[in-house]
Amino acid sequence: MKIINNDQKVKITLKINGEKYETEVEPRRLLVHVLRELGFTGVHIGCDTSNCGACTVIMNGKSVKSCTVLAVEADGAEILTVEGLTKDGKLHPIQEAFWENHALQCGYCTPGMIMEAYWLLREKPNPTEEEIREGISGNLCRCTGYQNIVKAIKAAAEKLSQTPYQHQ
Repeated sequence: MKIINNDQKVKITLKINGEKYETEVEPRRLLVHVLRELGFTGVHIGCDTSNCGACTVIMNGKSVKSCTVLAVEADGAEILTVEGLTKDGKLHPIQEAFWENHALQCGYCTPGMIMEAYWLLREKPNPTEEEIREGISGNLCRCTGYQNIVKAIKAAAEKLSQTPYQHQ
């Protein structure tokens, strides 16, 4: 095991939204901060305690709260952020469903909520309302009361079942 001084920078490589990035980070730097520094500002910093889910991304096929991952732990990982859902200038069906169903107000939780919905719908393409509520339970919204978010995820599931969206 190699011991690293926290002042020493470590070179890491990340594949973000299909594109390779190399950067140097302090070992104590959180992935959420590195993603934002690389320009992925859809990844929000909400609570710094992993309670709110505003920083949710897909890392190596799993939903993670990027405020709980050290950037060095993500070295070599494939990461999908909300910015990566848009394809050829067209919104992903989940993004469309959030817009069409008024599933946001202030929008702060929206990117993390959309990424959690993305992961949920990959795991359960046709979830029940109860499964949706359970699936997004780690993401907090202080504005909407969740009803329209649940409605949007259900609508996105229906859209995706009719015309599957091919991603990367």
